[in-house]
Amino acid sequence: MPRDLSQMRFLTVAEVASMMRVSNMTVYRLVHSGELPAIRFGRSFRIPESAVEQVIHKPMSDIG
Repeated sequence: MPRDLSQMRFLTVAEVASMMRVSNMTVYRLVHSGELPAIRFGRSFRIPESAVEQVIHKPMSDIG
């Protein structure tokens, strides 16, 4: 990640699901498969906003 942690914005699973218009379970699958990097805080995950942007802008040929 290019920025230091104080400048990074982290999103919840629900926020990412809303942005991507998918279910929370789909976001959890992306996190557990490693396609979407996340940091675990206790029992919840936080996803860097920059990682979500990378996944959203990934060419379709790179998916799957």
